[in-house]
Amino acid sequence: MSHSRCIRSSVFSVGALDWNRRLFDELIPLPDGTSYNAYLIRGKDKIALIDTVDPICFEQLTTNLHSLSTDRIDYIISQHAEQDHSGSIPLLLELYPMAKVVTNPKCKELLMAFHSLPESVFITVQSNDTLSLGDKTLQFILTPWVHWPDTMCTYLHEDRILFTCDLFGSHLASTELFATDSCRLLSSGRRYYAEIMMPFRSVIRSNMTLLSDLSFDMIAPSHGPVQSDRSVLWNAYQEWISDKVRNKVVLPYVSMHDSTRNMVDYLLNRLVQKNVMVELFDLPKTDIGELASSVVDAATIILGTPYVLAGAHPEAAYAAFLLNALRPKIKWFGLIGSYGWGGKMTDQITNLLGNMKTVEILEPVLEKGIPKDTTLQALDQLAETIAIKHATL
Repeated sequence: MSHSRCIRSSVFSVGALDWNRRLFDELIPLPDGTSYNAYLIRGKDKIALIDTVDPICFEQLTTNLHSLSTDRIDYIISQHAEQDHSGSIPLLLELYPMAKVVTNPKCKELLMAFHSLPESVFITVQSNDTLSLGDKTLQFILTPWVHWPDTMCTYLHEDRILFTCDLFGSHLASTELFATDSCRLLSSGRRYYAEIMMPFRSVIRSNMTLLSDLSFDMIAPSHGPVQSDRSVLWNAYQEWISDKVRNKVVLPYVSMHDSTRNMVDYLLNRLVQKNVMVELFDLPKTDIGELASSVVDAATIILGTPYVLAGAHPEAAYAAFLLNALRPKIKWFGLIGSYGWGGKMTDQITNLLGNMKTVEILEPVLEKGIPKDTTLQALDQLAETIAIKHATL
């Protein structure tokens, strides 16, 4: 579907919707598809295009550009070298051979590596450099590690629009140009943050401090709808990147013969009785994006798993590996589960959490076979320990 629409005077959305994409990077589920946003800015003297689209949607981009009678592009602003943003640059340079690619040094290096672009097509900018289009001024703000080392944002002074690349994005295919449902935007934006941005929350904190000096009232991300109310995701990010956690336990588990499931159910009930919120995930049936979203503000994760060949079930091991990569701001981590003849599951899981150095590891509760009275008492103690620790939040 093509959709070139006006955001503000001489500023147009010309990107593409990908309704049917259901997996990103062969890893991240996309239940709502996604968009590859590109923005055309027509100045009095020059025309700039901010980002491009994934090459699979190049036809949508060119259709949108032609609908605006775009006979030339002077500048292609590349805010990030990843394929979904930069993949169509070589094709655009064939259509607009006089265009220059404007980007920062790191992004230039990656674009040359990814697309074999010659150095002659580039104009390199540093943070806070500006580019005049005549009656419109673009300012570039380097925001490295949000979420790649090359990322930058672009601020359009006269229209007070901040083009944020992946920051404040959401994987959401929608015909709405502007976000009108703040609840849906928050839900989609939280999931996007959890899957992509959460490992970099300390860097995002410093970059948001830089961006807060700009007088913008609209956020135009590279995925998801334009945000005419800048406060919705901006304020949510302030909460997510903080060190504050909620009185919540996330309990992902896998159970083969119900022993672990019985332990999980027992612990859940005990935690609820102690006024601790619990979110439960049956790992073989879980959308990992929902799990990631759940741990954004959780205080504790308890992983439930049986032993398989002397180690954790592969689904549980993968969950631990994923959580370690996402680096949530949890304070406590625990392990519960059952086994038949034993093994080294505790060491295995703990070793998978190397990035979570400040997290306190709680005493594991492991049972041989079905849970017995001593195991249930240990789960009672675990619930009590968690409730006491959460009371300090």
